[in-house]
Amino acid sequence: MKTTKSARLFKKAMRLIPGGVNSPVRAFSSVGRSPVFIEKARGSRLWDVDGNQYIDYVGSWGPMILGHAHPQILRAVKKAADRGTSFGAATEREVEMAELISTVMPSIEMVRMVNSGTEATMSAIRLARAFTGRDKIIKFEGCYHGHADSFLIKAGSGAMTLGVPDSPGVPSAIGNATLTARYNDLASFENLLAAHPGQIAGLIVEPVVGNMGCVPPSKGFLEGLRSLCTKHGIVFIMDEVMTGFRVALGGAQHLYGVKPDLTTLGKIIGGGLPVGAYGGNKEIMKLVAPSGPMYQAGTLSGNPLAMAAGIEMIQLLSGKKSIYVQLEKKSARLESGLQFVIDKHHLPLTQNRVGSMFTLFFTKERVVDYETAKTSDTKKFASYFSAMLEQGIYLAPSQFEAAFMSAAHSDQDIDRTIRAAEKALLATFS
Repeated sequence: MKTTKSARLFKKAMRLIPGGVNSPVRAFSSVGRSPVFIEKARGSRLWDVDGNQYIDYVGSWGPMILGHAHPQILRAVKKAADRGTSFGAATEREVEMAELISTVMPSIEMVRMVNSGTEATMSAIRLARAFTGRDKIIKFEGCYHGHADSFLIKAGSGAMTLGVPDSPGVPSAIGNATLTARYNDLASFENLLAAHPGQIAGLIVEPVVGNMGCVPPSKGFLEGLRSLCTKHGIVFIMDEVMTGFRVALGGAQHLYGVKPDLTTLGKIIGGGLPVGAYGGNKEIMKLVAPSGPMYQAGTLSGNPLAMAAGIEMIQLLSGKKSIYVQLEKKSARLESGLQFVIDKHHLPLTQNRVGSMFTLFFTKERVVDYETAKTSDTKKFASYFSAMLEQGIYLAPSQFEAAFMSAAHSDQDIDRTIRAAEKALLATFS
């Protein structure tokens, strides 16, 4: 595997960009390598600047559910670009997108477009505080909701990977307003409610965690959270930045039958373009400016290119509901193939999967929360990652991230991945 040009670019990037990357999750430092620089993508494949080809299971961290460079989405974006790339003004496409989102996610009665998942989540907790008149929020250990100050307390994703779950630069007053509970542990949530009566504005949760690896909710967990939030007048926020349209057309809230007060969405609603949204109960959303006093704004919100891509993608997903059946079959094929390898060689590994989100954990423990995820052997994962990359399989450079199947992955891609995994695992555990 030749990486000469990537290495040269990384050396230059290190002089110009902090850490040589524009997002920590792109760094390969936790797996002992320098990052490869991607040149192009199509379908299930990536190509780097050195000409290496990979079967991709990152999918731009989730949104490429139809595969890279889907021709209909590209046509929609190009057509929109011909009319202008940004207006900073109201457009018909924003209204069309809002209607589509509220149709597939009925809990979203009103929606505000923003530019990223982080912007969506930080706006949602501000709105929860405005609605309740309270200051404190509760999040779960290992759940990542973007890099806003309030969320960098026992965070997942890159913060967990790099071993810095608490970030310098976060004022102590903000940190003290964020309480953390244990995922899949209702009692830990109830204990916080008892310790801070009448002070909790909102609860935010990844309904299926993707940012400490894929961790599904235990039976009754989401339902219990919903019930307790209702009882205590707490705004229940589902962070579906990763799961929205991914685990089901209506998101995890549809899959598990639990209705949140607010939902946050990310780049998946724009076919991978920079976009986000938050929405929900009309009574709460009417507090958002200009209809209410809670201020939030953005020149690029509802960007015409992102709206064009998102509308096309949602229409494709809505028109071909069998895509979720296909995704389940493909993902199950990969899971069963990997499990055969694990059982055949008696390897201390655990798999978690919800639909087309999945993670292979390098631990024999059943992974249900932050503490059990941290039992993973990250050194062995690093060895496995490198062996897979050398064989043309592109995974997230972190044990603590979900992987994603797309509709573009073929059975041949999956079978090749299983063969590569067996070889990589045998080398890792030899």
